[in-house]
Amino acid sequence: MSSSAILRRSRADNIMDMTLLIIAAANAVIGWSIGICGIAGFLLPMLYTAALGYSVELALAASFLAFLVSGVIGSYNYYRAGNLEKNISLKLSVGSIAGAVAGVYLQALISQSAAKTILYLVVLLSGLSILYRLRRERKPGCAADGVPAHNGGLVDKTWFLLALGLSTGAVCSLSGAGGPILVMPLLVTLGVSPRLAVGIALLNSVFIAVPSCVGYLARVNAAELWRLLLLVCISHGLGVLVGSRMASIVPVKALKIFVAVFSVGIAIYMLA
Repeated sequence: MSSSAILRRSRADNIMDMTLLIIAAANAVIGWSIGICGIAGFLLPMLYTAALGYSVELALAASFLAFLVSGVIGSYNYYRAGNLEKNISLKLSVGSIAGAVAGVYLQALISQSAAKTILYLVVLLSGLSILYRLRRERKPGCAADGVPAHNGGLVDKTWFLLALGLSTGAVCSLSGAGGPILVMPLLVTLGVSPRLAVGIALLNSVFIAVPSCVGYLARVNAAELWRLLLLVCISHGLGVLVGSRMASIVPVKALKIFVAVFSVGIAIYMLA
C-alpha cells in the first residue's frame, strides 16, 4: 500500500472516530436532558442529517433506537413513582403501533429533501411549543402535578385514544419527533396532570419507537453499523440515567428554555 493510500485511510479513520465521538456526546447530552425534563429527543434526527450528513433513513433509525432506550428507562422510573396511568397508556399505544407502521411507509414515498424539511419544521414547532407551554404554565388555573389523572371526557373514550395514538404515532414516526414532545401537551390539554402525561408519553414512545426502528433499520445496512447503534444505546442510556438522578438539582425551566431557543434558532437556520 502506497504512503498516500495509508494517509487517506488514516484520515478516514480519524474522521470516523471524531464522528462517533460527536454522536456519543450528543446522545449523552440529549439523554441527560430527557432524563431531567422529558424533552430534546427531537434534536437527534437533525444532528444526523444537518450536522453529519447522514441519510434520513439512517438518521431516523438511530434516533428511534435512542428513543426506545429513553422510553423504557423513563417510563419505568415514572411507573415506580406511581406516575403512569396504565389504562390510558395501553389504549393510546395500541393506536400508536399502527400509526408508526403507517408513518414509516409514508416516509418512503417522499423525497430526501422533503423529509429533511419535515424534520426541520418539526424541530421548529417543537421549540415553539415548549416556549408556549412555559408561558402558559405561568398563568393561574393551569394544571399542576398532583391533580387527578384526568377530568373525564374524550380521554375516557377508547375510540378517541386509539385515534389519537394512530395519528400521533404516524406523525412521530414520519418526522422523527419521538413522541413525548407531541403527545404530552395533548394529554395535558385533555385534562391529564403534567406528571402523569409525561409518564404516559414516555411509555407511548416505546410503542412508536419499536416499529419505527425496525422499519428504518430494514432500509440501511444494520450489520455494518453495529458499532454506531451500540454506541447510541450506551451513551443515550447513560445520559438518561444521569439526568434522572439530577432532576431535583437542575433548574428544569432554564433547561427547557435553552432547548427551545436552540431548537428554534437551528431550525430557522436550516430552513433558510
